[in-house]
Amino acid sequence: MEGVKVSSQVLVLVPVYNEQPDVLEKTIAALRETGVRILIIDDGSSPPVGDWIAPEVVRLRHSVNLGQGAALQTGMSYARARADIEVVVHFDADGQHSPSTLPDLLRPLQDGTADIVFGSRFMRAADRRQIPLLRRWTLQLGRVFNRLVAGWWMTDAHIGLRAMNRRSFDCIVLRENRMAYATELLWQIKKHSLRWKEVPVTVVYTPYSRAKGQSSWNAFKIGWNILLRLIYR
Repeated sequence: MEGVKVSSQVLVLVPVYNEQPDVLEKTIAALRETGVRILIIDDGSSPPVGDWIAPEVVRLRHSVNLGQGAALQTGMSYARARADIEVVVHFDADGQHSPSTLPDLLRPLQDGTADIVFGSRFMRAADRRQIPLLRRWTLQLGRVFNRLVAGWWMTDAHIGLRAMNRRSFDCIVLRENRMAYATELLWQIKKHSLRWKEVPVTVVYTPYSRAKGQSSWNAFKIGWNILLRLIYR
């Protein structure tokens, strides 16, 4: 992590819904080694995330499952109320993301060239090959969709790994509770004239993370619902 400050001013938001305890424990243990602060948002898990989580890890809980967008907004509202937090990171709980990517995500924020940084699975050939084929095709269609609704091309569509500075999480308010929040986020970046960048990251796909992940069919349904709202709003 040479040249990049990973400190207690960085808060990593980890939305959790019915995560397998050993997977979540491994994810949190790896994050703790970096020196960041960690906030788990338990989005109505049954049973709730247990007391086995390290005491320095803050936990918030939704009494019912609201969705990933709602969980991340709860986390950003928490960060907004604390003056000592300068950066928030969105980080999946299922083992797909590695804390080793944090320096690359944080670097553009710390050198002042971006307000929000997205991880991208498509900037390096080796990372692209890790993505299951059907998922790869769906994400490419997602790029076209993002171009239509937000007006710009991204190399990756809807990755859950991103970092944002204080300016970003102070003004972004997610109202889409579920996965459509990822497109809403792009609209808000445009609305608030935030500077964005992508950096290459490796995502690890395991049988567990594939089973937990969003299906391609569900991604199509989300896109269709967004288009209907654009047409009829």
